[in-house]
Amino acid sequence: MNRLNITCLALLLALTPLFAAVAAAVPGPAPYTTAKAAPRDVISEIIDVIGLKPRFEVRSANIENAAAVIHNGKRYILYDERFLNAINNAVHTDWAGVSILAHEIGHHLNGHTLSSQGSNHADELEADEFSGFVLRKMGASLEEAQAAMQVLSEERSSATHPGRNYRLAAISKGWGNADAQLMASANGQQQQSRATRSRPPQQEREQMQQQQPRANTVAQGLDSRLVLRKVVFNNAPDEQFFLTTRLQLVHMTEQGARVIGKLERTNNRDYPFYFESDFLQGLFVTDSGVLVNQRGQRVGHFS
Repeated sequence: MNRLNITCLALLLALTPLFAAVAAAVPGPAPYTTAKAAPRDVISEIIDVIGLKPRFEVRSANIENAAAVIHNGKRYILYDERFLNAINNAVHTDWAGVSILAHEIGHHLNGHTLSSQGSNHADELEADEFSGFVLRKMGASLEEAQAAMQVLSEERSSATHPGRNYRLAAISKGWGNADAQLMASANGQQQQSRATRSRPPQQEREQMQQQQPRANTVAQGLDSRLVLRKVVFNNAPDEQFFLTTRLQLVHMTEQGARVIGKLERTNNRDYPFYFESDFLQGLFVTDSGVLVNQRGQRVGHFS
């Protein structure tokens, strides 16, 4: 994750026709693809989180890994697609590649690339902290945010980069700061929602029913016509939970259907829904149907 020497960059951009061809084929924010996942516009996701315009170009290049550089007064994020794919496959999550790109964007946004001193411990830790903050905002767990650094960083500090434990701590600090912000916002919205006891309007509920397929099979005691989605919890994959058309969370037991919660709205863009329940504390739901606890960890999903 070293920033390239400006002279090397000049040679890379000006003297290598192959690189120019690749750059022309990837003129802007580049979708990132793994063998196991659909393409993601990672740069747009990161920019959406921080709320800034991307005043840099992202280009695929034949470099060692990824780098934030300035050439002729213009900012670039360069990355090797094969490298990102390899690290994702090594740690079994595409959050690794996201964290690497977020780290390099952090160098630009923190002004590190304006200095001619090259990589140093303070800048690297600041970029690591930025990466952790961004990934928490995007929905990654702390383990996912640290996955790439666990593999790529050296155990001991070098002249330009701090050791692994320092870098993991910086990522954890950024992740924790973002987590505190999200939880404070979610708790405030949760209290407001409980006070108003508001439900999604009829038109929105009907739209949810049309867009979301019902479960194919339902345990005896619950009419399949009342089922909106099946709910799967990671720690109880064999138990049967369903979200009904009344937005109730139902658990199928030997005694029959038992209502254990209700889906309510928040005003939080990252977590637009949560389950109000006496049995499940701090259970939020993303737009894509992922269930997240108060620590931001994925604990289940709609199927």
